[in-house]
Amino acid sequence: MNSKRTVLLALAVTFAWPAAAQTPAATDAQPKVYVYRYKAFEGKGLRPSIYVDDKDVVRLQSGRGVALSLPAGPHSFRSNDKQSQIELDLKPGQTYYIRLEIASGFFKGHGRLTLVMPEQGAGEYKQLKPVDKGMIKDTSLLASDFTPTP
Repeated sequence: MNSKRTVLLALAVTFAWPAAAQTPAATDAQPKVYVYRYKAFEGKGLRPSIYVDDKDVVRLQSGRGVALSLPAGPHSFRSNDKQSQIELDLKPGQTYYIRLEIASGFFKGHGRLTLVMPEQGAGEYKQLKPVDKGMIKDTSLLASDFTPTP
């Protein structure tokens, strides 16, 4: 009876140990934020800036996107329309999607940000091209696997 318990305990530890060992590694990963803009004729010439914590990071062209890797914790995201600011408390290992939309203005359109569900954002982001290299203002926040268009 004792040997059966020992064997069962050894099997339980063997199968549970790899899963427990992988969990901390996944939670240590930096959050990733994808910011993108639909391809549209309206406002095509506009390239609104994306600000992260009031730091100008990238200018977003029509039909383009960028992947950012940020430290976990609270961050603010906005474009040139200061009324549409998104405040997020980023969690380690999580992925977020923010879509830039052009809102018409009196003389010029403005960029407004919308937080998108990951299931929707992932599909929309896959259809776009990476932002041009010349549009990036701060490379320190780019995700390591993001390659801009030359």
